[in-house]
Amino acid sequence: MPSSENLLIATTAAALGSTAVYFFYQSNNMLGTSRPKGSSVEAQEGDRKYLIGGNWKCNGTLAANEELIKTFNEAGPIPSNCEVVVCAPFIHLPQLLTSLRDDVQVGAQNCGNNAANGAFTGEIGAFQLKDLGCTWVIIGHSERREGFGMAGEPSELCAAKCKIAVDAGLNVMFAIGEKKEERETGKTMDVCASQLEPLAQALEPKDWEKVAIAYEPVWAIGTGLTATPEMAQETHADIRKWISSNVSEDIAKAVRIQYGGSMKGANAKDLLCQPDIDGGLIGGASLTSDFFNVINGVPK
Repeated sequence: MPSSENLLIATTAAALGSTAVYFFYQSNNMLGTSRPKGSSVEAQEGDRKYLIGGNWKCNGTLAANEELIKTFNEAGPIPSNCEVVVCAPFIHLPQLLTSLRDDVQVGAQNCGNNAANGAFTGEIGAFQLKDLGCTWVIIGHSERREGFGMAGEPSELCAAKCKIAVDAGLNVMFAIGEKKEERETGKTMDVCASQLEPLAQALEPKDWEKVAIAYEPVWAIGTGLTATPEMAQETHADIRKWISSNVSEDIAKAVRIQYGGSMKGANAKDLLCQPDIDGGLIGGASLTSDFFNVINGVPK
């Protein structure tokens, strides 16, 4: 594992841009350095491979991350029917890309609406994430749709960013979901459909191979509340039906739909055994060893 000094230099290089990252790796003989090897255990394959994504949100320091990465690296095998991704803050991506086990992919939590270099102060382009070595990005998380002390991102913008990310070669976890009052008034699918419609218009059929839908009921994110497995399954089935009717039946059968409302080790198994729940987008539990309890909750 790189020293804290190297990690600090790497993180600073990331802030300066992908060229600086390249020269850092080159000068420190880290280009081509293998990440720690992961391990897998055979598991029964289904129609769709499970996708477990960790969203670290705005959490972590170099020292704290180093301990968590060590925990993940020593956590044992990942079921062969499960794909795992950790999405960290931009500034910590180089740390994961050099020290996290190689069977856990690394992703970002957002990207800019720019497809190329330009005057976009403060933005990080999808093409830059790809250049750095990331393979995934989260788009449309409810916290970004709603905004936090700033304007939220409308559905049309989320869809446009998803298309830009896919075109840059990234895979996307595209988040949708309703608020508590919207569920209570029976508007869950109206809300989800309004968030999916711009996406369906923005993507070409082939693009869907790189997109997963993360259904995250807003009322269950970080609250400790969780939809029952039956509630979650009903909404996932409705989302798949909407995609079948508005995109294509084949894409609906193939697309992975994750659940993202306070999934943790204690409830993962019951949620993941539902026929239309193909994984999870995990918040709080991804910051602890419980993340691997979620991973090990996939049906074997």
